[in-house]
Amino acid sequence: MLDQGVRAAILSLRAKGAGIRQIARALQISRGTVRTVLTAGSPMVPRLERAEKAEPHRDQIVALYQQCRGNLVRVHEELIAAGVAMSYPALTAFCRRHGIGRAPRPPVGHYDFPPGQEMQHDTSPHRASIAGVEQRVETASLVLCYSRMLFFQAYPAFTRFYCKVFLTDALTYLGAAAATCMIDNTHVVVAAGTGARMVPAPEMAAFAERFHFTFRAHEKGDANRSARVERPFHFIEHNFLAGRTFADLADLNAQARTWCDKVNATHKDHLHASPRELFAAERTRLQPLPLFIPEVYALHHRLVDVEGYVNVHGHRYSVPYLLIGRQLEVRETKDRVDVYQGPRLVASHAKVLGRIVTRVTCPEHRPPRGARPSQQPPPEAQILAQAEPPLPAYAAALTQRGGGRGTLALRRLLTLAREYPRAAVRQAVTLALEYGLYALDRLERLILRVIAKEYFRLADQEEE
Repeated sequence: MLDQGVRAAILSLRAKGAGIRQIARALQISRGTVRTVLTAGSPMVPRLERAEKAEPHRDQIVALYQQCRGNLVRVHEELIAAGVAMSYPALTAFCRRHGIGRAPRPPVGHYDFPPGQEMQHDTSPHRASIAGVEQRVETASLVLCYSRMLFFQAYPAFTRFYCKVFLTDALTYLGAAAATCMIDNTHVVVAAGTGARMVPAPEMAAFAERFHFTFRAHEKGDANRSARVERPFHFIEHNFLAGRTFADLADLNAQARTWCDKVNATHKDHLHASPRELFAAERTRLQPLPLFIPEVYALHHRLVDVEGYVNVHGHRYSVPYLLIGRQLEVRETKDRVDVYQGPRLVASHAKVLGRIVTRVTCPEHRPPRGARPSQQPPPEAQILAQAEPPLPAYAAALTQRGGGRGTLALRRLLTLAREYPRAAVRQAVTLALEYGLYALDRLERLILRVIAKEYFRLADQEEE
């Protein structure tokens, strides 16, 4: 069949006075074809009207398509069962030509990014073989849009804590940051709004300010806007994770970093260079990292249980047994769990990343061999035993009357001795011993009464 250009040439030559034979010789076509085009009088190619075997069964095909949930294999099986003689390719071609179950694909977008303008961040769940067990991990990746430098890591879950951990590692790996970080309206970063109206959470906005970039979110449904970071997930799943086994999550992330080094140094035909080579030109346009990058940690407050452990995400970590019953501050970092008593570090453990509940014990945190914790005097008793009289005698009587070690009572007595004037405490404790008062609430009221008499004299009382 002649195309539209040849048909237009026939009509053009005829308009110039050329004969049918002359036109046929010039275009190397038959005179009958020339006459057919001249009779039509239009360069448009006529559509072929052919009878289709599936046309009489159109309504049946549409109904079966809905009934079979869009599975054309099942539609073909039902048609054969109903006695319709039709091949599967004929069915699919008919559905394709008539738009049954197929919407026309919208054109994809194209974005050009100058050096240093944007980086894109996203997460995706994957399955990885860790310690011989296939587990689900959350893969987070960051891509520089101009040079296509890629960095990714895997985590057991993805929260704001892990988001800050990942972005810190990614920006440290790159050595710089782009001016904008594009995200996909994830609640990990977003506090309210979507797209251009997105408002990041205050702690994430402060984190971005530290590294001199801003978070932006693309509009909902605009997947092409984050294509730079979406596409590598398929490559990670079918190249990095395929056939690899890992001892633990730390081993996976170490191998991922090595794999990123290899991929970023590989020549890309569509870029006509490697990402490393393009990054060398882009680096001068990126935002430099701050002079000091503090370690990211999540803060927890935990009460030491009776066994001398604190609980973080179901895993139990030991602390010195003398701190049983104390409330401590726990700082969870990327790979460690540090326990603080005020400003002092009292315990530090390697973080457990697995899902199996684990108890981590340090031998130094247990009591000496052969000695039970209950036989050791609490530190409050040791401090009160060295205090000024009559506090040691009152503390001993308080412990004897209370039963057990009396840690809480001794702790409150020590607090009263430190917070109130010494003279008032000694006088009140002397009276309490004389009259057998061992209720610490009454002792505190007695201390306040002594203070009121000794330290807050009125002017008329002083004259008298």
